[in-house]
Amino acid sequence: MRLLLDTHVLLWVLADDAALSNTARAEIDRAEAVYASAASIWEISIKSALGKLKIDQRCLPDRLIEAGFLPLPVTWEHANAVRKLPNLHRDPFDRILIAQAITEPLRFMTADRALAGYSELVVLI
Repeated sequence: MRLLLDTHVLLWVLADDAALSNTARAEIDRAEAVYASAASIWEISIKSALGKLKIDQRCLPDRLIEAGFLPLPVTWEHANAVRKLPNLHRDPFDRILIAQAITEPLRFMTADRALAGYSELVVLI
């Protein structure tokens, strides 16, 4: 299975946060590939700059590589796929992540129940 992690799941993995269940950790460990989207890095950068999130941005790329994540750039195809999504969720970062998961296709791991209606690719944790 190939996984794309929602931004909060990505942060939980990096922080070894207890919010990430053992079941979810095991699923991530079993995945043949785990992707971190450029959209998540963008979201983290914005929230960090606004003071809503405390993370050392300078170390983030190295930490992602050390954790074994593969980069997933945002392509024109991903951006164009957002227009096909129903209006279930207004967060632009979540919408592009869902569009990426559907386009690639990748399983999308999230704790956000509102995203489950987008696709059978959504894995709720």
